[in-house]
Amino acid sequence: MFKVSNLASGYGQSQVLHDLNFTVEKQEIIAIMGRNGMGKTTLFKTLMGILPTRAGSIQIAGTEISGMESHDRVANGIAYVPQGRMIFPSMSVLENIQTGLPASANGVVPDELYALFPVLYEMKGRRGGNLSGGQQQQLAIARALATNPKVLLLDEPTEGIQPSIIKDIAKSLKEIRKMRDLTIIVSEQVLSFTLEIADRFFVIDKGRFAYEDTRANVDAATISRYLSV
Repeated sequence: MFKVSNLASGYGQSQVLHDLNFTVEKQEIIAIMGRNGMGKTTLFKTLMGILPTRAGSIQIAGTEISGMESHDRVANGIAYVPQGRMIFPSMSVLENIQTGLPASANGVVPDELYALFPVLYEMKGRRGGNLSGGQQQQLAIARALATNPKVLLLDEPTEGIQPSIIKDIAKSLKEIRKMRDLTIIVSEQVLSFTLEIADRFFVIDKGRFAYEDTRANVDAATISRYLSV
């Protein structure tokens, strides 16, 4: 469903990502873990076209997207929940979700989105900026799902969220994966969260993958060493 080959990217004269390779199957969840500054957000911004690809290939369902603008990547099935959520604080919950809907939806939010996140239905008239951090994260995920993606990118979804809501988000992501046939790529520093949801684990260190393994064989102690400062 999603294939990244020999990917390189960075900022200005500085190269941050070096020769990254990974594939993700339909309905698979992979976790990309690492400390701050190791390249997780740079990777996601490159996958979305916010940063240009310096070298390599990005394919979704066999279509090369590395040369596309961000909106064309969305049209080809990739959705992005950025670090910090980036919801529109002065717009209502309903209006935030509507920004992700295709024109053919005529502004009607699918019932299944509200079923996944009932609190958003209860608060659909409330301004996004008045929601808690956990509620804003659910709103950001719902807005991304409104685009009907094949691949969902989540950049540090647990940041600033209380543990009980983190468990709710983990449960919702597993439900979404089955309901939507969705491929999910999540970047994280919270190992307990990724152990709950991920099928495979990658650790990024200084722009390169330093560790990779499946859920069945994952070495939590090794990952923890890479995450510690």
